[in-house]
Amino acid sequence: MLIEDQTNILKIIPFYKNEQQLIKKATSGNRDAQERLYKKHAPKMLSVCRQYIKDIHFAEDVMVQGFLKMFNKLDTFKFEGSFEGWLRRIMIRESISYLRKQQFVVYDDEVYEKNQSEEISQSTDLDTEHIQQLIDALPQGYKMVFVLYNVEGYKHKEIAEMLSITESTSKTQLLKARKLLQEQLRQQNSIGYGNR
Repeated sequence: MLIEDQTNILKIIPFYKNEQQLIKKATSGNRDAQERLYKKHAPKMLSVCRQYIKDIHFAEDVMVQGFLKMFNKLDTFKFEGSFEGWLRRIMIRESISYLRKQQFVVYDDEVYEKNQSEEISQSTDLDTEHIQQLIDALPQGYKMVFVLYNVEGYKHKEIAEMLSITESTSKTQLLKARKLLQEQLRQQNSIGYGNR
């Protein structure tokens, strides 16, 4: 009797050979496949949204909107590149769109000469959480360009197109972001952050 009851509650879990098969099933509306795609990619995509949006709750909302957009456009994915890269671009665009709607993005067109910028010291002993706090403290326009360029690896031309700004503005924002981060790091080093 006990064995019979246990067999009645067993659930058959579909097996997918690879991500391509999972994506094809999700495209056809298979809820299990969609849930698996979500669970597989949600942690990384939340991290992507969080790089742009300081408040974790708003970042989660944007991530969910990004997944909804992805599921609606899943049939346009052609398997020519990385699915994660495609999804990541959706999340970045959703984050930028959210920030624009909130009117958080302010761009400054003042041009800085390249030689005025110093690279952030790579020998600085900071933990990831603290670095994220420093980046979060940047003005939103600086932060977006900094993350798109340094974290996501976009070129200034691509950033300019994504944000509807000039390449010059993109370069200026990056230089100013680096300068602000350097100033914050110098201040913290002078008060002994990281000296243990």
